Amino acid sequence: MRTILSLASVTVLLATLTSAALAAAEPQIFPTSAGPVKITPLNHASTLIEAGGKIIYLDPAKPVDFSGRPKADLILITDIHGDHMDPDSIKAVSKADTEVISSPAVAQTVTTAKPVANGETKTWQGWTIDAIPAYNIKRGPAPGKLFHDKGRGNGYVLTYGGKRFYFSGDTEGVPEMRALKNIDVAFVCMNLPYTMPPEEAADAVKAFHPKVVIPYHYRGSDLSVFQKALAGTGIEVRLLDWYPK
Repeated sequence: MRTILSLASVTVLLATLTSAALAAAEPQIFPTSAGPVKITPLNHASTLIEAGGKIIYLDPAKPVDFSGRPKADLILITDIHGDHMDPDSIKAVSKADTEVISSPAVAQTVTTAKPVANGETKTWQGWTIDAIPAYNIKRGPAPGKLFHDKGRGNGYVLTYGGKRFYFSGDTEGVPEMRALKNIDVAFVCMNLPYTMPPEEAADAVKAFHPKVVIPYHYRGSDLSVFQKALAGTGIEVRLLDWYPK
């Protein structure tokens, strides 16, 4: 009888966890003075942002199937690696008047992109786009080398209707991240060996204290470590499923 009850309990638990994971993958909607911003996790770093009737993709890349998804008014690209810069996916979501904004390093390959360097600001259709440095401080493939050199990649702070959304791109907890101000929603990466572990990500998040933080680009990371490290800080942690089966 104990075995039967245990199996039943496990079945219920698994069903509950599955439901939670599916619910977590649903779009997140944030109110602003200009209307709602809807943000949908697609996979890893790939993100769909919808607001004011406009469609924005951040880092559209495989394995996302973009057939049947809306075409982009704007595409933002953070870095040259294939999980961020994927010419096939860029083509799949583009239409005749799609605009692309990227770091200068990306624009060398994606020649239609308008380059925005670290520290620069652009405006687009009611959005303000700030390029935030995204880079490694200590992690790299070999001594003296880094996975992401300073100046090559962008994170972005996207401001719309008075709300500020931060997407970290590939980075460690660099001073420019820690110095951010008035961030409403932060999407922060964590995956070794390329960026940083959950505890370092949490420490950086404590420094700039967004109202809401959402881990993304976290393949292989233990998100419970991140969540526990931010307990009691007043920062809302939302765990979403960026790796649908």
